[in-house]
Amino acid sequence: MRKQIIENAAYEVATQARAVEDMIEGALIELAELQTKVLRVSSIAGVSFVTLQECFERVAAATTDMVKARGTMAACHVAMAEAKQRIPGLRTVSWGDDGDCPPKTAQSDLRIVA
Repeated sequence: MRKQIIENAAYEVATQARAVEDMIEGALIELAELQTKVLRVSSIAGVSFVTLQECFERVAAATTDMVKARGTMAACHVAMAEAKQRIPGLRTVSWGDDGDCPPKTAQSDLRIVA
């Protein structure tokens, strides 16, 4: 029973980590599109570089921060994989054929409990 509770908790952590990674990737995509749109507005409006420069710099800074967050999350992922080896009941747990992490479309199995 305790082992199952530990496995379920670890699965929830792994699934949440994957969700956070997906959100970071999505934010990076949105920021890249925003940068493109700011440049497009500048070009279409025919304004000088100075007019939208601060806006462009702020979006670029946000992008840089998200890239750092992506790297930090990747390091967190590695730390979780290492910690798994020290948690009783998780050392032999596998999430499938292609690695320790649940797939991007992770679903938990329904279980019958008495």
